[in-house]
Amino acid sequence: MQNKKQIITLQDGLKVEAQVPIIISASRSTDIPAFYSDWFVSRWEKGYIKWTNPFNGQPLYVSFKNARCVVFWTKNPKTFMKHLDWCDKNIPNYYFQFSLNDYDKEKYEAKVPSVESRIKTFKELSQRLGKKRVVWRYDPLILTKDIDVNELLRRVENIGNQIYEFTEKLVFSFVDISIYKKVQSNLNKENVPYIEWTEELMEKFANGISKINKTWNLKLGTCSEKIDLEKYQITHNRCIDDDLMIDIFSQDSELMDFLGVEIKQADLFSDDEIIKTRNLKDKGQREDCGCIMAKDIGAYNTCPHECNYCYANASKDIAKKNYQNYLNDKNKESIV
Repeated sequence: MQNKKQIITLQDGLKVEAQVPIIISASRSTDIPAFYSDWFVSRWEKGYIKWTNPFNGQPLYVSFKNARCVVFWTKNPKTFMKHLDWCDKNIPNYYFQFSLNDYDKEKYEAKVPSVESRIKTFKELSQRLGKKRVVWRYDPLILTKDIDVNELLRRVENIGNQIYEFTEKLVFSFVDISIYKKVQSNLNKENVPYIEWTEELMEKFANGISKINKTWNLKLGTCSEKIDLEKYQITHNRCIDDDLMIDIFSQDSELMDFLGVEIKQADLFSDDEIIKTRNLKDKGQREDCGCIMAKDIGAYNTCPHECNYCYANASKDIAKKNYQNYLNDKNKESIV
């Protein structure tokens, strides 16, 4: 299973115990494709990383020996695209969660390229990998005194009209301010005039995006949201998604075995039936997160996008300092 361990040999010859996950998340904690792609490639070739638990400070090692799938999370994979040929040769399976928001006017994502530039990158990545392997995220949806639900819908529609032929799914989340004290602190620090989402406002957005989607015909899903929006044809999404893996990576018998996939052969009256025999929900994530288990290899306080709403950075200054330390030495076992 995902969390079994093996003994690995480090670069200095020391033997240590390491996790050997089947699925790698890269990463919820920082934007590895945008900023740490060289480190990722280097570490994959060396076979392992050193990772520190952000809650107890304990270090552990993660081996890539058994990895069958990598899920990349990013706001800007442009610099990573030079590594795609390498990825094809070295990573059995991978896909992207691509957050493409529009807060250009407000500069809520200060160091992210313009929305026009990111739309172009989105299309290029989709054309290279196929639209199933590039999931569009509008994450998070932020309300302020200047951005109401209608304005958000206008911005989402503008992006969607340009990229809906280059993806099959739109995933969105409503910014969680009260849950994440870091988010609340960062927004207050930047004097963002935010407004908390209510169920009524969520329903209004869901109704609006459902109507817009009649043109796009995308799959719609929410990320880690409790609210039930099924009546708008909006599901509870899994970002680390076994159904997507089954759909696009079914030729990988090792991955399918881990996912517990059994195929009931077709007969005269029915097509092949895919049966999942395991519940692989990641118990380390929030209750409303649908993701299956994966090992995240990122680190908090390392992403220099400078997003005002960031839940992963305690401050922009700490993140910039850690990124500069990385630039001074890209060959370390861990990001920080």
